[in-house]
Amino acid sequence: MIRPMFGHRPKPRKFNMPLRYYNPEEDEKKKRRIRINVRRRKDRYGTKIFLYVAGLTLVLLVISML
Repeated sequence: MIRPMFGHRPKPRKFNMPLRYYNPEEDEKKKRRIRINVRRRKDRYGTKIFLYVAGLTLVLLVISML
């Protein structure tokens, strides 16, 4: 509290940003990962729908036989 009275001003904090360079190999690796993940999700989604439909038909067949 006494420091501002004597003309002391707070200094801004120092910030050193790490340098980043463009690496085309890493960029292609990321693209490959994204493509693989998208394909897997679509396949799983189709099998889930098929299993739900198959289960529903089995339930309906059991109910209709009673």
